[in-house]
Amino acid sequence: MARLHLFDLDGTLLHGTSAPREISRQLGLEAEAVALDLAAATGRIEPPEYAVRVHALWASLTEEHVTAAFEAAPWLDRIRDVWADLRSRGEYCAVVSLSPSFFVEKLTAWGAHAAHGSRFPALPFVEPVDPAGVLSAAAKVVIADRLCAEFGVTREDCVAYGDSLSDKDLFGAVSVSVAVNADHHLTSLATHSYTGRDLWDAYELALHVR
Repeated sequence: MARLHLFDLDGTLLHGTSAPREISRQLGLEAEAVALDLAAATGRIEPPEYAVRVHALWASLTEEHVTAAFEAAPWLDRIRDVWADLRSRGEYCAVVSLSPSFFVEKLTAWGAHAAHGSRFPALPFVEPVDPAGVLSAAAKVVIADRLCAEFGVTREDCVAYGDSLSDKDLFGAVSVSVAVNADHHLTSLATHSYTGRDLWDAYELALHVR
C-alpha cells in the first residue's frame, strides 16, 4: 500500500522561520511579522486574526515580492530529493500549511503532489481576506482526509512532518509522525524526532516504519 507524506511548511521545511516572515522581510517589515508569529505561537491570536493582521501588513505586496521571498528562504536541504524518491516509490507527498496558499503552492514545482494553504485574495490586494478560507490545526486533518480519498489511502498510511502545536491534531490522527526541529510540546507526541537542516535525514526515520 502506498503512503501519503504530509509536510508542514513554517519551521519544518523552512528552517527557523515562516513564510509570512520571509515575505515581510522583502517589504522591510520582518520585525512586525516576528511579533505576529509570536502572538500566534503563544495562542494570543487565532489563525483568522493572524491572517487579517498580516494581510494589512502586506498592503504593498506584489507577486515579485513573493517570488523573491520563496527563492531566498532558508529551506531544509534535499527537499526535492525526498519528494523525487517518494514519487519513485509510488508514494505521495503534500504540503499543508496555515501560511498563504500563494506561497505554499509554489512547492508543487519542486515535486509535491498537492499543496494547501490559507486562501488570500489575489495580489496585489484589493479585497479583504476571508476568515473562512484561513486554515487551522483542525483543518489540516480535514485536508489530510480529503487527500487520502484522492490518493486512495487511509490515515493509517500517512506520515506527518511538523514542528509546532499547529501540527498536534494531525500528529494525533495519523499512524507515523516526525517532529522536525520541534519543541517538547510536539516531540512528546511524535513517533520520531529530528533536529537538523536535512529533510532526507528526517525522512529516513519514517522510511521503513509502518
